[in-house]
Amino acid sequence: MKLINKVLTGMALTAMTATAAQASTLEDVRAADELKCVVTTGLAGFAAPDADGRWEGFDADFCRAVAAAVLGDGDKVKFVPSTGKTRFTMLNSGEGDILFRNTTETLSRDVDLKLSFLPVNFYDGQGFMVPASLGVTSAMDLDGASVCIQTGTTTELNLADFFRANGMSYEPVPIETNEEGFTNYVAGRCDVYTTDASGLASTRAKFDDPSLHVVLPEIISKEPLGGAVRHGDDQWHDIGKWVVNALINAEEMGITQANAMNLAANVGNNPGINRLVGSEGSMGAMLGLDAKWAARAVAQGGNYGEIYERNVGPNTPLQIARGLNNLWNNGGVLYAAPIR
Repeated sequence: MKLINKVLTGMALTAMTATAAQASTLEDVRAADELKCVVTTGLAGFAAPDADGRWEGFDADFCRAVAAAVLGDGDKVKFVPSTGKTRFTMLNSGEGDILFRNTTETLSRDVDLKLSFLPVNFYDGQGFMVPASLGVTSAMDLDGASVCIQTGTTTELNLADFFRANGMSYEPVPIETNEEGFTNYVAGRCDVYTTDASGLASTRAKFDDPSLHVVLPEIISKEPLGGAVRHGDDQWHDIGKWVVNALINAEEMGITQANAMNLAANVGNNPGINRLVGSEGSMGAMLGLDAKWAARAVAQGGNYGEIYERNVGPNTPLQIARGLNNLWNNGGVLYAAPIR
């Protein structure tokens, strides 16, 4: 009898494991007809609600690209705002299906927090912003300064490492959100605001006269920013990964928001373009998607370059040059794996 009970218990556990393995994020997203995307609480140019409450920005557009690929409609996104502290908990708890929130990939986040990162979509680095009235021209002049720093971010450790390595001291002023940092900085509760250079550009653009605030020349870290999903669902990770790769490859191939669906409707002479837009081959089926998944992602929000220029490029209030985020064949390091 004991042997029978052991066998039955083993069978039950096996069945439970099989059921859990069959559950997929793709199925959940399709059943809900909505993609839950974890974003920041508000960072202009990257993810922030406009006057009508519609989320806009670089990260928000990557959320929409995934929704377009999976659900056919880039507007089927529920944006889930999070702080630096709460973003990973919200993703791992299932409050979000995917995360696009100016997040740096690190070993501990990948392994210890059990995240699977998508390809880097923004190469960044940590910098410092100070009022021009302080007369500071270098981060080496910040000994004894008070510094507004977001908790739960890589910037905390980078800041401590930088000051320790240079024999300097500082007074941390902990903040939870970019808006809180802006408020404290404006109120003079900290001499310096530090975060990724892209975040500094976003914050500086909010001032009536940005010239009164200086971003110091030093970049003290590498911050490869990208999306992430939970460990354990390879298919969902593959989908997120290849949507990002598709947007980067689309820019390189000249596939744009304006021509993507036309290219998808006609077999052309370029096999690489045909595979990406789905006019030939079976790339979509390998992901559990239809043939036009990548074409929709581009058609509804643009390729990587269009997303960048629209949200954070030189002609926006943030005025961030492409720099490292240019394509590999145009002076940058952006290089996507091929869709083949």
